[in-house]
Amino acid sequence: MKHYESIIIGHISMDNNIDHLGNGAFVCGGAVLYSSASAYALGHKVAAVTKLAKEDSDRLKEFTVPEENVYVVNCKKSTTMKNVYFTPDKERRESTCLSSGDPFELSDIPEDISGDIYHFAGLVYGDFPNEMIKKCSEKGKVAVDVQTCLRHVNNETGEMYFEDWGSKKEMLPYIHFLKTDAAEAEIMTGTDDRYKAIKQLYEWGAKEVLITHNTEVIAYNGGEIYSCPIRARNLSGRTGRGDTTFAAYINERLVNDIPTALLYATATVSLKMETPGPLKATREDIDNYIKEYYKDYLK
Repeated sequence: MKHYESIIIGHISMDNNIDHLGNGAFVCGGAVLYSSASAYALGHKVAAVTKLAKEDSDRLKEFTVPEENVYVVNCKKSTTMKNVYFTPDKERRESTCLSSGDPFELSDIPEDISGDIYHFAGLVYGDFPNEMIKKCSEKGKVAVDVQTCLRHVNNETGEMYFEDWGSKKEMLPYIHFLKTDAAEAEIMTGTDDRYKAIKQLYEWGAKEVLITHNTEVIAYNGGEIYSCPIRARNLSGRTGRGDTTFAAYINERLVNDIPTALLYATATVSLKMETPGPLKATREDIDNYIKEYYKDYLK
């Protein structure tokens, strides 16, 4: 049995990204790609489980984790997205799903691997059945990026839209680590006050909640709400912000308290946001970033 700190499950997509000036570029994306890169950069042992059509296997070279830790399930079609950004900071965008990969099943996780964390890094609603999340909660700590519970695809047009997770109150008690951004938290709780929203999500059953915002990241597990700012020097690598943050945080939580894990997560994503694509760095790089830009957070 091969053991990992986290097993990250999700589709690696091909994204057609068009910026606010109309410039386009095709790049590989997907939460599984950005999340695995961030955890690996910090020195954690992680596995990536993904589904791809055979003709799209060239996407696998974008993973930064060692090849032997990438587990691929063949499927009929892969995920392809189109993102049109309306602002330089990439906070506002219109997304279209041109092709959606097959949903995951519990059997897609190899039987000969185990993890401390089972990280559901999906792209759209339907990537994971609820029963799969429940079963994995019996094996380890479940981590869910709520994007995969809220972002729906119009089957006729491919247009993506957000709506509340109908089974949230049933499912949140099975989730140890829950991640939302500020907008997703408002959809789920009805409040635009992320400090109130994070408490509500905890009260509904999630053991530890992380909410990302373009200025800060906050974390809560029933005690104090902790906050740490994002201090990126530029936003050229904005895509993948939440995925990078979440994976860094939950893997650091295996060995650190909340403030320390949050510091590493925000420093990691700040460094990542300065360069497009998944993070390619070492823990030493992130330590140096903390020493230079987070001196006021060092104990």
